[in-house]
Amino acid sequence: MNKLVLDKSMSDKISFISFIVPAFAEAYKMPVSVAFKYLKKYGGWDFLNKHWWALHTDNDIWAIHDIYEICYKNGGMR
Repeated sequence: MNKLVLDKSMSDKISFISFIVPAFAEAYKMPVSVAFKYLKKYGGWDFLNKHWWALHTDNDIWAIHDIYEICYKNGGMR
């Protein structure tokens, strides 16, 4: 029987992303599904996946702000 085993890094990444997307949604007063689509459309999702390690060491407010700034630079609304 094969078991899927996640290494610690992948587990930490999943935990952080599953925390930060709803936090982003709450901060900008949108449903999580809308926040996810917004992040995908304006590059925030790619940024989050690429730089999650640095973002997770930052204060939550600043991490959310950094992700939003990436989206804004890619055409997202203020």
